[in-house]
Amino acid sequence: MKRFLLSRLSALGDVVCTLPAAVALKKTFPDSEITWAVDPRFAGVVDCCWAVDNVVRVKPGLNPSTWPSVDGEFDYALDMQGLFKSGIVVGKAKAGRKLGYHWQREGAWLFSSRVLPDSTSLHVVDQYVDVARAAGAHMDRAEFGLTAKEDDGLRVMEKVGELAGPLVIVNPGAGWVTKRWPPSHFATLIDRLSVEGCVCVLIGGKAEVDREAVEQVSSQCKVVPRSLAGQTSVGELISLIGLANAHVGGDTGSTHIAAALGKPAIGLYSITSPQRSCPYGQINRCHYDAHSLANIDPASVYSTVKEALA
Repeated sequence: MKRFLLSRLSALGDVVCTLPAAVALKKTFPDSEITWAVDPRFAGVVDCCWAVDNVVRVKPGLNPSTWPSVDGEFDYALDMQGLFKSGIVVGKAKAGRKLGYHWQREGAWLFSSRVLPDSTSLHVVDQYVDVARAAGAHMDRAEFGLTAKEDDGLRVMEKVGELAGPLVIVNPGAGWVTKRWPPSHFATLIDRLSVEGCVCVLIGGKAEVDREAVEQVSSQCKVVPRSLAGQTSVGELISLIGLANAHVGGDTGSTHIAAALGKPAIGLYSITSPQRSCPYGQINRCHYDAHSLANIDPASVYSTVKEALA
């Protein structure tokens, strides 16, 4: 039996995009044991992936006393992040071979051998799978293996309540301000969808910037949409998006969750390349303007949402 260790600690969307590497390994080696080291904040994603057998929650810091040692011996240890914090997990692991994602920073190259992506691997998901391929895995098209948990689904149903129309999840936040569509544009889109009978639900994290983004959108809507911002665990967020008929957001974690669940994901992009980081397999639903997200017209996004709902 082969044993694999994957080290991908953060962040939400990046952890989601790395899941196909685990699925590729498990489908190629069905009897293998796959262990994943992840930041506790994002462990809920890995917990929902059927291909992962063991989830190890780690949070390495600058102090060596915080550097984790994952128990056991592995055939391969894979640094899927290319940072010191992910590299040190691989560095301390007992493994026959240690491989790493090609973009190695902060000394990550000290702990693993870099795997260059195939020339056809334009999307970051495929580049992560290339690391698994270097460990013997086979996969033609990425599969995420993401499944919502029943208990999370029941709690989400209670929070959402009755749905009188198609459910559209809207995430106005993102890690960077430059990745956020203007609140007025989101409000225009939500108002138009609401008139059409859609139920729009705002989501976001618990951080102050996320709450502010949601409040700015809500304050400009003619009919205030429902909001579950800061009210869901990662597992519940996966369940919520699993109920949706469509998701609208920028280059952020929930967009990649929607793609992983096979939900229509309408992406809004400017400073990041859709070819590399669009919702996987859905570049046709992305709106891109190299100069500013503000240049993306709400009317064109509305049309894409309506096509997805149809």
